[in-house]
This record gives sequence, structure tokens and C-alpha cells, in this order.
Amino acid sequence: MMIPFLDLSSTNYCIRDELFLAFDRVLSSGQFIVGPELSRFESEFAEYCQVKYCVGVGNGLDSLTLILRAYGIEQGDEVIVPSNTFIATWLAVSHTGATPVPVEPDTRTFNIDPKKIESLITPKTKAIVAVHLYGQPAAMDEIITIARKHSLWVVEDAAQAHGARYKGKPVGSLGNAAAFSFYPGKNLGALGDAGAVTTSDFALAEKVRLLTNYGSKVKYHYVTKGFNTRLDEIHAAFLRVKLQHLDNWNRIRSNIAEIYLNHLSANELKLPYVPNWADPVWHLFVIRSPQRDKLMEALTSRGIQTMIHYPIAPHCQPAYIEFAHKNQTFPIAEAIHREVLSLPMGPHLTTKDAMLVSETCNEVARLLSNTIRFLTFY
Repeated sequence: MMIPFLDLSSTNYCIRDELFLAFDRVLSSGQFIVGPELSRFESEFAEYCQVKYCVGVGNGLDSLTLILRAYGIEQGDEVIVPSNTFIATWLAVSHTGATPVPVEPDTRTFNIDPKKIESLITPKTKAIVAVHLYGQPAAMDEIITIARKHSLWVVEDAAQAHGARYKGKPVGSLGNAAAFSFYPGKNLGALGDAGAVTTSDFALAEKVRLLTNYGSKVKYHYVTKGFNTRLDEIHAAFLRVKLQHLDNWNRIRSNIAEIYLNHLSANELKLPYVPNWADPVWHLFVIRSPQRDKLMEALTSRGIQTMIHYPIAPHCQPAYIEFAHKNQTFPIAEAIHREVLSLPMGPHLTTKDAMLVSETCNEVARLLSNTIRFLTFY
């Protein structure tokens, strides 16, 4: 029996009737772009995140890019980003013409280390992007304190953290604005690409909304050079359905994570660390092992599907060859990317599944560890 890393089919099938009703509602309306479903979803998601405004966009990368553009970030500017993140965080900065300035992560949480930020701030720095990686909130109070000291914008990359909380407050409400992705595999996922911006800044929300629609408030009148990146009615309708189930799905993820944390061996594997102020939503459950590739291969052979998020750090990618040219290295991020392995996680898993994953991981990790000790001895 295979335990899949993620099973979207079974999760979506459980709410199949609700999704069909939503589809029929949109089909019958004849409105497919910028209609009532989008307006209602924006209101509902803004309320969920405890902010005043939500603007639906085409995808998560666009949501982050549009925030930065709306704040006037452009060529010649610098934006602080984590060295350990999905490349979209960096791409959003690059698409404004600005330069991403990487900061190494806290080795316990994998999120950006606030203690390393201030030394990299220059007169060109305009914003800090705080990524809530794997669904765990970043250390926002420290980040915001630094940002206020230097008059910088704080932008949350909440693409993996729908429903997570920091000191009781929902992500998406912590910085000046937040970017969400609703890619199908996210905790709150559409049935295609989609994203949103959340904020309590009216001017920012209006500028983002303008940019999503060609730079137009009134049809055929364009006040700025905008884009075409809108959240379609059909995805908005599906997201409205799924939003009602999000908290329950996140509880299931938390229960699975609790089993992993209680039963995986911390002797052979490095387990996630959760600060007492964080309520993560476990978009991913990521362990570390110096023998990651062998561990992954052995688990696959035993019917447990795993994934690597992410195998290559952004600064090591050909897209950012300039970092190699400048001999810039980020050893903490590089070590993390060599060792991380994501275990099965999602509402499709049962307690029995989680126990089997834990037991199998422990067995394989012990075998690999004993093999290393044997080879070292001889």
C-alpha cells in the first residue's frame, strides 16, 4: 500500500457536491470575470485574516509582485528576503527591477533570522519580505521592530500559511500587506492557479486592484501601466467552499504533525521546532537528515511517498547566476536544501498512516545510522 505525499483527489471528493453547486452557480450566472463570487470571497477571506481588504489575483507570485510594485519599489531599490525559500519570493523582487538581498535562516525554524537582518540594511533598502515557510509564522515582532526603525515596509509571504497564527493573530494581518497563493496543493487551494493580497491599507489595496486590471478602474480608461492578473469567478466560488473547511483541514494536519513529533526519533532525524508563540498549519512537515537521498529512496521502496522542498537554494539557481559571479554563498540555506525531506501531510492521512510513516522512518533512519557507524569503525 502506498501512502501518498498528498492526495488532492480524495480531499476534493469529500466536498464534491458543494463544489458542483458552486460551479453551477457560476455557470448559471454567466459572469466569469470580476463578479459577485470574487467580491464575496474577498470579503470572506479578509474577515478570516482579520484585515479590512482582500484583492484576488491570478497567482501567488503576482500577489507578491503587485504589493511591491504598489509600494513603489523599483530598479535601484533593495528588498530583504530569506536565503531559504521558494524562488517565487526572489522573483517577485526581481520583477520590480529591485535587488533581492538574502538573509540566512534561523537553523531551528528555517525562517528568516531577524538577528541577521539589520546589518544588511542600506539606504537602498525599501522592504522586508517575511516568509512563513512550511506554514510556520516568522518572528514578526522582531522583524517589524527593525522595519519601523528603518522606515521599511513589511510584506508577508503567506503562500504556505493559510490559517496560521502568530501570538494569536492570523498571518495576513501582521505586516503592511500579505501575499497568498491558492495553488491547488496549498492548505487553501483552488482547482487551478489563484492568489490574493490582504491588507488594512486602503491605498495599497486600491493600487493593487488597479494593477490587476490593466491599470483601469473605468473600462478603456488606463491610469497606470497595469497587468491582467485577476482571480476568476470559478476559482473564487471554489475557494469560498473550501474556506469553510480550512480550519478543520488544518486541525487534521496539526494532529498528524503531533503524531510525527511524538513518535519520530530525534536521535537520527532533526525534527521541526515550533516556538511557543507559533500556531503553524503544517503545509509541510519537513525533517532533516544528512542521508536525505538514501532515506527518501528507502521510504519510497517501502510505499511512503516523500518530496524535497526545495533541492536547490535560489542563489544557486542559473536564474541568479550573479550571486555566483560575486562569490556570494549562504551556507545555512545550502545545508538545509541538501538535507530536508517532506513527509506525507494533508487531510487525506489517518492516524494509522502517520504512525506507519513514523515507524518506517525510524527503522530506515536507524539502519542508515548503523551502516555509517559500521563503515566508520572499519
